[in-house]
Amino acid sequence: WTMKVAQSAAAKKISGIEIIPQRAALAQAKKIDVKISDLGQKFPVEDSSIDLVHANQVIEHVPSVDLFTSEIMRILKPGGAFVISTENGSSWHNIFASIFGWQIFSLTNMSSLKAGVGNPLALHKNQSIEFGSWTHKVIFNYRGLIEFFELHGFINLQVIGAGYYPLPSKIASLDPRHSHFLTIYGNKSK
Repeated sequence: WTMKVAQSAAAKKISGIEIIPQRAALAQAKKIDVKISDLGQKFPVEDSSIDLVHANQVIEHVPSVDLFTSEIMRILKPGGAFVISTENGSSWHNIFASIFGWQIFSLTNMSSLKAGVGNPLALHKNQSIEFGSWTHKVIFNYRGLIEFFELHGFINLQVIGAGYYPLPSKIASLDPRHSHFLTIYGNKSK
């Protein structure tokens, strides 16, 4: 996925941060400049040095969304862009789970002891979680995601939806507020 994003952005250099050494080695084998680090700490990247930050299904896993987002702001060049995708707490399947008194699907992997807690239909019910960093800490809803990035000073914010289970995914573009995934993108001011 990183390679597809880099190709689409016509990137000349691809950098990344990975906490799991084996995963970092896989990325390095694809000529990605990877730093092994924890996204719960200051990123090992120079200030104002990155043109584009992309994080797909990452923000829900970090211990501090404020630190994560302020670090994105710090490392982006003036006018630089970000693209962040995450699960949507207001997707229809999460809403229906909540109506039944179940844990929303997007927060069933909250414990490092086992996946699928609190929802009998959870995708990974009772499976072990290989890495503690794979647990979900925060799930955003449409409006909260926008306000959160505004709070951190980003501009030109736009949100699109993806996935609309069980209906065709293209419906997400008509109703991103209830899509399975949300993608927000915008810029650091110049």
